[in-house]
Amino acid sequence: MKASTYAPSENLVDLLLDAICVVDKRGRFVFVSAACQRIFGYGADEMIGQVMIDMVHPEDRAKTLQAAKEVMSGAHKPHFENRYLRKDGSTVHILWSARWSEDDEVRIAVAHDITERKRSEALQNALYGISEAAHSAKDLLGLFQQVHQIVGELLPTISFSVALYDEQNDELSFPYPAEQPPATAADTALNATTLSAQVIRSGNTLLLPNACQAQTDASHSWLGVPLRSHRGIIGALLVSSASTRYSEREQELLQFVSTQVATAIERQQMLSRLQFMAQYDQLTQLPNRELLRDRLHTALARARREQSQVALLFLDLDKFKQVNDSLGHAAGDQLLQGVAQRIQLCLREADTVARFAGDEFVVLLEDFHSADHASVVAEKIRQSLNHPFELCGQSQTILPSIGIALYPQHAQDEQQLLHHADNAMYRAKQKGGNRAHSALEQE
Repeated sequence: MKASTYAPSENLVDLLLDAICVVDKRGRFVFVSAACQRIFGYGADEMIGQVMIDMVHPEDRAKTLQAAKEVMSGAHKPHFENRYLRKDGSTVHILWSARWSEDDEVRIAVAHDITERKRSEALQNALYGISEAAHSAKDLLGLFQQVHQIVGELLPTISFSVALYDEQNDELSFPYPAEQPPATAADTALNATTLSAQVIRSGNTLLLPNACQAQTDASHSWLGVPLRSHRGIIGALLVSSASTRYSEREQELLQFVSTQVATAIERQQMLSRLQFMAQYDQLTQLPNRELLRDRLHTALARARREQSQVALLFLDLDKFKQVNDSLGHAAGDQLLQGVAQRIQLCLREADTVARFAGDEFVVLLEDFHSADHASVVAEKIRQSLNHPFELCGQSQTILPSIGIALYPQHAQDEQQLLHHADNAMYRAKQKGGNRAHSALEQE
């Protein structure tokens, strides 16, 4: 049986999904197939005669010219990648297969659109990058800085903001507000605060200008997506651009990123809560015994190095048990919180007050020069605590006993210093309380 022959039609090349491009030695298009309009957005009549390099993404022009030079020298380029700018301004990723025709003095190339593949790779890299950031960032600020960098590689952006919503207190905060561009008369109502609040309140993605606002005079394009967790909406991601109008493609991409970011935020918040619980007293929010010991160790090391002094004040509340017994534990807790607040108001920012145990508090003082500095602070605390507390509608006066120990006068290490301050506090209590007693007075 005789095999049948097939004569291709003249427009067969135009049926190809990949584009055929022919460029002369001057770098101008002399032929393009119909697929070019789908890939680049330009019709054949718009591309013929145009300089090829003008359509290449500015960042890829140098390597594209070098590749063209190699092709014209006889090298084959079966897997060359670069980016072009489409007619609408968007970026398209191209995988080229190209060679030089010596007889016709033209470069013949096949363009395969790999934009979707690149987008998938970018999303996978973003997922990996955000996951890495969630595990490596020491705090939320470090996390947001890394996410900002990742988003900046995925989207055109001049600003990036993270808004977090505290539902319990109905408060919106910006732990990572990127610097906003100056507002113009046309978009004074468009700013990170109002737009983030709109996203969180509605629970919907925000895209400005959108398809219905194509003729808006706003100077920036805005894109905001909610941060969703199993607890609901915990915040929003917001980006803006002055050069690119965001589309649904960028919207989908940022929504993908926001899912990973919300998970990472929750993880960091959980770690922060666990760290706080390990180092701070839950009732008074003061450093606990372990954090005090750590700070005391550091303070003594610095004092040895700089030949300076450190002071510890060990404070106990006289007759605290009576408050618990007569008014209840809730009143006792309220009293401890009030005592913690008053002590803090008597100290400098560099000083530390910790809840040591029960109704015992320890104050760490460093970086002072006056010999009587610790005694002055102790008296200030005593007078502050002498003012009555209002508990359950009753006025209660709680008097403190305070012990003072100094480095290097009384002790050389943290354990000895705590021991001497504790003993001095008991001496103050034995003398009737409501006074400060120095370890020196025991001799």
